[in-house]
Amino acid sequence: MNQQLQPLDKLRVFSFRGIQMRTFHITWITFFFCFFGWFGVAPLMPLVREQLGLSKSEVGNIIIASVSATIVARLFVGKMCDTLGPRISYTILLVAGSIPVMLIGLSNSYESFLMFRFFIGIIGASFVITQFHTSMMFAPNIIGTANAVTGGWGNLGGGVTNLVMPLIAATFAGMGFVSHSDSWRIAMVVPGIILLIMAWIYYRYTTDTPNGNFNNLPADTRSYSKKNGSFLLALKDYRVWVLTLAYAACFGIEITVDNVAATFFIDRFDTGIIVAGALASIFGGMNLFARALGGMVSDKVGKTYGIKGKGVLLGILLLLEGIGISLFSTSNTLVLAIITMLLFALFLKMANGCTYGIVPFINKDNIGSVSGIVGAGGNIGAMLVGFLFKSETLSYADAFQYIGIGVFLIGFTVLLVRFRPKSQTAIQAVSLEVQN
Repeated sequence: MNQQLQPLDKLRVFSFRGIQMRTFHITWITFFFCFFGWFGVAPLMPLVREQLGLSKSEVGNIIIASVSATIVARLFVGKMCDTLGPRISYTILLVAGSIPVMLIGLSNSYESFLMFRFFIGIIGASFVITQFHTSMMFAPNIIGTANAVTGGWGNLGGGVTNLVMPLIAATFAGMGFVSHSDSWRIAMVVPGIILLIMAWIYYRYTTDTPNGNFNNLPADTRSYSKKNGSFLLALKDYRVWVLTLAYAACFGIEITVDNVAATFFIDRFDTGIIVAGALASIFGGMNLFARALGGMVSDKVGKTYGIKGKGVLLGILLLLEGIGISLFSTSNTLVLAIITMLLFALFLKMANGCTYGIVPFINKDNIGSVSGIVGAGGNIGAMLVGFLFKSETLSYADAFQYIGIGVFLIGFTVLLVRFRPKSQTAIQAVSLEVQN
């Protein structure tokens, strides 16, 4: 029984043996479909925009709404994980999130579409549960890599949806079920049903810890269990705010690109909706390896230079991301735009993985709260840059130029910040607990 309580110190991605690896695979697959539902309507926005007669400002408001609810949801879900456990928290979130996904097709006005798009955003809180649950199952020496892989493979859903959802909509229209202009409505039912299926799978086949669920374990045997004042303690730690700012500059930009990439390619290079979706999917497709790469490099750096080294690595990645986005914004050919998009996508997604390679070591007793605060930072970043895309005086290229400058400045700020030495002591303490 004691052996079962020990988190795994190796990540065997081709294995489903044991509750740890089974939970690992179910978690990233569930997160994948959460992204699929969250951004399912994004590549279909040109159809929505035309049918509902949306202005550029209204589309911008929809982009902002799609990430706004996630801010509060991530903070709330982080605390839920510390108390109810990730299994119940994820099940509740999946069921609740599936409802607006399936019902958004009933929208017949800007106001109703905006409301549904806002409530769909709660699905974005799935990231916090994903990272929390992975941290429960793996030892400190591999947490960064494990979190990066689950996060990256899950984020891959944001790229796949850009490719698949236009094809689903076109299939329904081609089969005569709906007109081309209404095809986005029935297409959105598909990801909603998938979310309900994943809710049942998650509840049935995962556990909160390697040794069982929170409600079946004594409080003193729950790794990372609830603590009095945990959320306030997390808020008082300046390192949490540094990571929150950093995550706003990487993940916040990622979900912004997921939202606008297809529309950007259509408006700037006059591509069709299916081609635009395929091009946008390339950006999300980088999650297949790039976020995991960031986590692995972070773990390697951490072994030699501790959490200080992890922080320096994160700052460098953000600097390179900012430069790449600026180059993307000035691309005047489709080929150059694709190349520069791949460039900044690499550094952005590595920065995502590096950020959550640090999170589990900030406060080992309150990982849910820390993860929720930092995760919310990503959505705050997306919400703020969303105002650039709603401006009638700025083109999407102009918006990306400002974003590139902002990310560079944040990277420089993170590079200058030094995490306190006690952070390294915390890492060593966690490692000793696992070894003993």
